[in-house]
Amino acid sequence: MIRWGIMGTGGIAASFARDLQLVDDAEVVAVGSRSDESASGFAGRLGVPRAYGSYEKLVDDPDVDVVYVATPQTAHAANVRLALEAGKPVLCEKPFTVTGAEARDLVALARERGLFLMEAMWTRFLPHFRRIDQLLRSGVLGEITTVVADHGQAIPADAAHRLQRLDLGGGALLDLGIYPVSLTSYVLGRPDGVSAAGTLTPAGVDAQTSAVFTYASGAHAVVTTTLRARTANRAVITGTQARLEIDDVWYAPTSFSLLRPTSSQPERFEQPRVGGGLRHQAVEVGRLLREGATESDVMPLDETVAIMETLDEIRRQIGLHFPTE
Repeated sequence: MIRWGIMGTGGIAASFARDLQLVDDAEVVAVGSRSDESASGFAGRLGVPRAYGSYEKLVDDPDVDVVYVATPQTAHAANVRLALEAGKPVLCEKPFTVTGAEARDLVALARERGLFLMEAMWTRFLPHFRRIDQLLRSGVLGEITTVVADHGQAIPADAAHRLQRLDLGGGALLDLGIYPVSLTSYVLGRPDGVSAAGTLTPAGVDAQTSAVFTYASGAHAVVTTTLRARTANRAVITGTQARLEIDDVWYAPTSFSLLRPTSSQPERFEQPRVGGGLRHQAVEVGRLLREGATESDVMPLDETVAIMETLDEIRRQIGLHFPTE
């Protein structure tokens, strides 16, 4: 049994706790928050045995095997460091950090301590994405030429909303745009060239950002993200022999089509949905911990750092700077 401690009591923390109830060999044994009231409320709603009013008490609990960091992204670097320094393996919500420098520091610390660390890019562990991985590796698409992906949501313009706040690392790019950026990284690797454009709100966060990635192979990727509207939320991976079209919402549990020029009908890959989809990454973490591994080859730490550095470059080009930098 892998015993989880959850750091944070927001919506994603609750979703993760609920999904873990579908995993036979994992359980949430403790939750930590910045206040006793928040931790106790979370524990009561979700049946978590122990509630701590500080993150320090959570990471000091000897019954916690691994910590899931689900705090606001501006706190990720400090929170992951706290857990690692307490000797705990960590699964950290995306975006892994706010800057590439923070990501590099955490990866260095985890490797120095010999502790497991992984970014919680849950999409990569979903059933439809594992099937896509098999198809990509089989070469059925031929040479990849283009990746196009978007993620747009209609976020309230309320100045208090976390995505509208510069001090909380808000904006479309880090919270929403990381999904298409991570997809292109997975399919094509780190881009050789980045050209980005963005529109900032009066508060200084990006309301909308788009980028074109270029590669030495000649491949291109186009990613776009927005806080202003609910977009199609689809992704297409095109190769010289075929293409994959991933349904709405492409980064969550869904289905996809394989289309070949030689066939008039697409091949459909339907995936039954059970739970919210967050449990699959937890299952992978449990497997790796039992094997004594310190990182995942599906979401490698070096790639996480590279993704954060790509986001740094996009932010530089659109003029998105956070107060902590």
